[in-house]
Amino acid sequence: MARRRPIRASTRSLWREGRRTSGYSLIDFLHGYAYARWPYHYIGWAKGDRKLPALLKPLVGLVAKLFLREAMGGDRKAKRAYADRYHGKVVPTDAAEQLVSLDAPIELRDLEQIIPYATARDIVMSEPDHIVALECPCRSVRENPCLPLDVCLIVGEPFAAFVAEHHPTKARWITQQEATEILRAEHDRGHVHHAFFKDAMLQRFYAICNCCSCCCGAMQAFRNGTPMLASSGYVTTVDEERCVGCGVCAEACPFGALAVADGVLAIDRDACMGCGVCVALCPQDALALSRDPAKGEPLRIGDLLSAA
Repeated sequence: MARRRPIRASTRSLWREGRRTSGYSLIDFLHGYAYARWPYHYIGWAKGDRKLPALLKPLVGLVAKLFLREAMGGDRKAKRAYADRYHGKVVPTDAAEQLVSLDAPIELRDLEQIIPYATARDIVMSEPDHIVALECPCRSVRENPCLPLDVCLIVGEPFAAFVAEHHPTKARWITQQEATEILRAEHDRGHVHHAFFKDAMLQRFYAICNCCSCCCGAMQAFRNGTPMLASSGYVTTVDEERCVGCGVCAEACPFGALAVADGVLAIDRDACMGCGVCVALCPQDALALSRDPAKGEPLRIGDLLSAA
């Protein structure tokens, strides 16, 4: 009978990749391991939706207190420091589809014009067709969550294998076509695609989350002053001749950037993150996304690869 190794293969792969990553420390690895191994407890505790089990309190509680305290009541400088380590980039649906449709490994670094944070802004994807759909930790810890749950897409290695191996009842392997279908279905539900980057996850992109404003911890932190979400690089514009002031877009906007008064639509350009939810839901086809250089560069992987 073969002797079972005490450390799982995907953990060893994460460790090996971490050793090849410049500036990635043992503390970073332990943080990343705790985050990916126990995401439901980690995120649930951070959001205040779940208490930690006694056995996990020493590890997950310590990690969460060390790395989440800035987002949970620190001053503006501390919250920015937290956002530099863990952040999401809003991506419209077509750009999100590009991220789950790659057929070869890629390496793009120092994308400061696109990912405007001090760290964790690389896109290094090994085996990008390895994709796992994970039950969303933010939704799962809610008493009455938005459905469906399995809408978090873990993309590439060593992340996909780690999540699949450690969460066999909450994660499933999917094809690139299935990933695209999830993105489109979530967009139709009025949810936002975020490409997530984290220092403890090898300082790079590792997932696309499909976020609802009611459940999402990142959007909750963003509303509370932690600037951990970057604009897509677009803003919503309106064709005033088509717009009838019905208010469908304002009700659907996840960022509260639209308002209708006396039948006239007003767009708060500062609050608009360019997600495109309103564009898809407008019954009059009166809205569109337009590039705004003040919002940074879009994350369009096809264009980045062409430029590289």
